[in-house]
Amino acid sequence: MRVPERLSSTAVRNRQCRADGRGRTDDESATGGPSCPGSLIVVSNRQPYRHEYDDAGPPTETDGGARPSATAQTRSITVDEPTGGLTAGLDPVVKRTDGTWIAWGDGEADFDVTDERNCVAVPPGEEDYTLRRLDLSEEAVDSYYYGFSNRVLWPLCHGFPDLIEDRSNDFEWYRTVNERFADAVADHATADAVIWLQDYHLALAPRMIRESVPAGATVAHFWHIPWPSPPTFRQCPAGGHVLEGLLGNDLLGFHVEQYADRFLECVDRFLPTATVDHERRTVRYDGGRTRVVATPMGVDAAAYDRDARSVDPDRLADLLEEYDIAPDTTLGLGLDRLDYTKGIPERLAAIERFFERNPGWRGEFTFLQKATPSRTDIETYQRHGDLVRSEVQRINRRFETDDWRPIAYTEDYLSTDDICTLYRRADAMVVSPLVDGMNLVAQEYVAASVDGDDTLVLSDRTGAHERLGSHALTIDPIDTDGFAAQLEAALSMPAHERRRRMNTLRQRVFAGDLESWMATQFDWFRRLRDERGRTDAGSDSDSDSREPTPPV
Repeated sequence: MRVPERLSSTAVRNRQCRADGRGRTDDESATGGPSCPGSLIVVSNRQPYRHEYDDAGPPTETDGGARPSATAQTRSITVDEPTGGLTAGLDPVVKRTDGTWIAWGDGEADFDVTDERNCVAVPPGEEDYTLRRLDLSEEAVDSYYYGFSNRVLWPLCHGFPDLIEDRSNDFEWYRTVNERFADAVADHATADAVIWLQDYHLALAPRMIRESVPAGATVAHFWHIPWPSPPTFRQCPAGGHVLEGLLGNDLLGFHVEQYADRFLECVDRFLPTATVDHERRTVRYDGGRTRVVATPMGVDAAAYDRDARSVDPDRLADLLEEYDIAPDTTLGLGLDRLDYTKGIPERLAAIERFFERNPGWRGEFTFLQKATPSRTDIETYQRHGDLVRSEVQRINRRFETDDWRPIAYTEDYLSTDDICTLYRRADAMVVSPLVDGMNLVAQEYVAASVDGDDTLVLSDRTGAHERLGSHALTIDPIDTDGFAAQLEAALSMPAHERRRRMNTLRQRVFAGDLESWMATQFDWFRRLRDERGRTDAGSDSDSDSREPTPPV
């Protein structure tokens, strides 16, 4: 329920939205970095900034200096900013383009800082772009987000069709929420707009958007998770609607070529009226054309490097003491959401096997596993969390001594500074998902390994493996013995070999960083517009099969 008064935070000030949703004129836009060929509208489920009440905070004041209401005096507002993943990656991009971001507003105070159009200027104090929030009911969230998105599409795309839960009404709510996103886009889109949707929560929206925005607008979508093979996709409820929705895009991006090719195979098999050109990766369907591309996402490598170089030694000491880790211990690190795709139980089994086979490392090596609870309203996730915690307890009981335990486990919130502190301190980082579209943690770790003498142990089932696999230590996450052997290799590797590998990994992460990824996206947007212009002039746009040069 909303509080009637519109409260203002000391850190946030509203601004007037223009008709197109952009809050500043073009000559005020930020400069530097990749340039978007048009007015950028990012559309995602998760928002980049969340407003929450802080009952313990001081009284707030209104922008005009008037005394706040009684409610505002007792309920100040704080702002949660992005700390990782997709939202943190895209936030600096939208800042530079002075764009609009449309997302679900899930913060308690979100709609008490917005204007009559549910818009607010972000980031706090800088006001670089407009955030447009959608207010979703609890029923909508349960069915759209916890339902079809994460009980159907997530397990399906990650190869767990046996975990699909096709509940009644979930897909209809998914369709309804996608319609609401599409309506919000139509409110902000102009003829030069680049509408860029993110991920699997919005599979139906592209076709809806295409039918409601000016013809000159570009509709693009990046699918951040894997795409399944046709036999697996066949088990998708409403699978035909999902494919049709995605083919409303002018451009559909995946991290790696395998996922792009699987998507084309699914279209070829399940949409008989579609014309698929596998060589050029294009699909013609229902009067439109969709180009499918593979462009691996990077991270803000320079920021992780900078943060790692400025770590506070006292904070490192505090973290080690907090998790009962001796200062001189060889440290392994895992950083994951508590999700069944991340391979944490399999990782724990490999650590157990490692200590069985290497008793000399007992008391000398500790593995710190940071797990972030996720989607706990879904029973599958509850059971998975219980399994992970019980396995940690069992393994610790088996090997621990009075002053040492093999696994330090935490579900605590860690700030970006704390994460970078642990990245730099860790001697080995283990990234072992059973399947992962990309995995940004592996790249963050490499960027933060400023001392250059650390080791990355990486699953061959991540998108990141295509870029980093040759110089990481590759593991099959379900091969317990092989996994344990690679842990042993990581901890016993000579210093010169660690530095040689990490030097190459860092070169690749910096060459293929977030800015490089964004530049590639914007190059594709420009090319689509050029192709559209040639088509309008009577040429065949499919005749040019050149692609933007990928990062090295």
